[in-house]
Amino acid sequence: VQLQASGGGLVQAGGSLRLSCAVLGVTLSNSHMAWFRQAPGKEPEFVAAVRFSTRTDYSDSVKGRFTISRDDAKNTGTLQMSSLKPEDTAIYYCATRNRFRVGYVYNNMGNYDYRGQGTQVTVSS
Repeated sequence: VQLQASGGGLVQAGGSLRLSCAVLGVTLSNSHMAWFRQAPGKEPEFVAAVRFSTRTDYSDSVKGRFTISRDDAKNTGTLQMSSLKPEDTAIYYCATRNRFRVGYVYNNMGNYDYRGQGTQVTVSS
């Protein structure tokens, strides 16, 4: 199983980035998907999640600025980030969890089955 995150980079505050997560070895239509991020010296933080039902959840810090989506036909997920702030600087990880497992907690990284290697997002002021 591989989750390949891409699309990170350096952007000025107020700019936009689009992250992608290519999922290999897992059928995305049978999975929940989420994005987490980790800034240097900080704990991993929940960003957004999209369930197999397409219901979405966002952290308060990104609500209204970020949009999570999924394309089950292409087995990929996307995180569209707008109005970026310096505090959004972090490594961003995508993660998936089998939807048939009970006890799903969408904002807990340890609750997911697989996680990608991450992509760096740096927002300059």
